[in-house]
Amino acid sequence: MPVEISWADAVLRLALAFVAGAVVGFNRSERSEAAGMRTTILVCLAAAIAGVLANLLLHTTGKDQGYFTQMDVLRLPLGILSGIGFIGAGAIIKKGDMAIGVTTASTIWYMSVVGLCFGLGQLLLGAVASAIALIVLWLLRWFDLKMARHLRAVLCVQAAPDLLAPGALRDFLQQRDYRILRWAVEWANGKYTVHASLQWEGEQEELSLHPLLLSELAQTEGVIATEWNPATPK
Repeated sequence: MPVEISWADAVLRLALAFVAGAVVGFNRSERSEAAGMRTTILVCLAAAIAGVLANLLLHTTGKDQGYFTQMDVLRLPLGILSGIGFIGAGAIIKKGDMAIGVTTASTIWYMSVVGLCFGLGQLLLGAVASAIALIVLWLLRWFDLKMARHLRAVLCVQAAPDLLAPGALRDFLQQRDYRILRWAVEWANGKYTVHASLQWEGEQEELSLHPLLLSELAQTEGVIATEWNPATPK
């Protein structure tokens, strides 16, 4: 990082931070995520401006014999990282046993570091970091969707006990490779309703599809109604 920079250098750094924030933010806006293009641009630019300001103030550092204070301008970028950390924490929502918005919070914090790279004059490092962000958010997303994982959903079934006993329904699910994590039965008016938390192995895309299981249950004698609530972690 040079001690003295020109305004042309400062504008170049801010422009590159703007482009990096816009490209990564486009990826987030494309999927209607909370931190979209404008948010990502502002975060990256704020960090870059802090870096440029620290660079501009470098010549004011040092301690003169006539003063009792000493300015440490590098505390300014450190404060930016701490502040962005609080913003990212606010983007995370805890819902049951799932944490939603972790990727959004990570993107905000990561782009603040990218902005600091550009703001402090490390243009090549900032460009490489931006490329890595695109690889993670675009290319690895495809791999993430195709990767086999443990999927979960809550199945609610209302049935007539004289035609389909709760035990028979439980066997029905287990025969189709569903692992039952929780099983609760409610009785009312001669009918029962089962609330079952299920787990199985598959691709994440399966959560957005109408499972074959519901079609099979609809054709099973004794089943009155079904409801399927998939768990979709972010």
